[in-house]
Amino acid sequence: MIPAPGSTTSIAKALNAGLRAALEGDDKVLVMGEDVGPLGGVFRVTEGLQKDFGERRVIDTPLGESGIVGAAVGLAYRGFRPVLEIQFDGFVYPAYDQIVSQVAKLHFRSRGRVPMPIVIRIPFGGGIGAVEHHSESPEGQFVLTAGLKVVAPSTAHDAYWMIQQAVQSDDPVVVMEPKRRYWDTSEIGAEPAPLHASRVAREGADLTLLTYGPMVRTCLEAAEAATEDGLDLEVIDLRTLSPLDLDPVHASIRRTGRAVVVHEAARTLGLGAEIAARVQEECFHSLEAPVLRVTGYDLPYPPSRVEDDFLPDLDRVLDAVDRSMAF
Repeated sequence: MIPAPGSTTSIAKALNAGLRAALEGDDKVLVMGEDVGPLGGVFRVTEGLQKDFGERRVIDTPLGESGIVGAAVGLAYRGFRPVLEIQFDGFVYPAYDQIVSQVAKLHFRSRGRVPMPIVIRIPFGGGIGAVEHHSESPEGQFVLTAGLKVVAPSTAHDAYWMIQQAVQSDDPVVVMEPKRRYWDTSEIGAEPAPLHASRVAREGADLTLLTYGPMVRTCLEAAEAATEDGLDLEVIDLRTLSPLDLDPVHASIRRTGRAVVVHEAARTLGLGAEIAARVQEECFHSLEAPVLRVTGYDLPYPPSRVEDDFLPDLDRVLDAVDRSMAF
């Protein structure tokens, strides 16, 4: 069912509706992955699609991520637009070689003659109490790979429109889906934002929180809590991780003079390091304090019983805000 403008739904159902719209709009669009058929995927994002579009367009694949991506490369050569589901973030690594060596490079190396309109959907991040290899944040490994576009919807609106925009792109797009936010609900608007554009999720005057994916909700909650201390925090949802749209970020920091970057991925060489460097280069004379980072730790993802101690939370974000304001 395609949602009506202004309707409220979950991120998972918005993705389902976006995929349905893409399948209806172009016979060359295929959905592929482990258990995407009758089961509808582990998170039920593809529920009902095989029933309505058939087994030739919604394809249950063998358990082999390398084979899924390899088949998609061949299909893209033949003019199809495959949308791949990697069941969990930690399962993407068997396909990593093909993603970075073939998917990311073929369009460029063929001087545009061979487009690679492949969408790779990856549920990412922690917070669901899963077992090992089911809670990772590998987005940085795809961001540093030239030739890949990487986006991270945090609302139902973005999930619905972004997946359709990704399918329409002739470049490969990695869609990082915040798995613990799949059931968060919000309104779907009538018009999409540009695919590669940041957005101001909350306006503020004292400090800018920069984030994406599952941490957008956390930062919005932190901004609301900060009002009790008289602080007015701006929250920017980056939405697109590659290419980065930093124009709204620079404009915000030139007003607030302070910035904190928040993400679940590890600190060292995480996206926050690149953002901090770019902000320092572009907004040096506007900064009243160093750009601070609130991130996951430089450790393998821990057992689920202690993941709450590993993941950035409201208290850690507010602590960084206090440290920034103290400069």
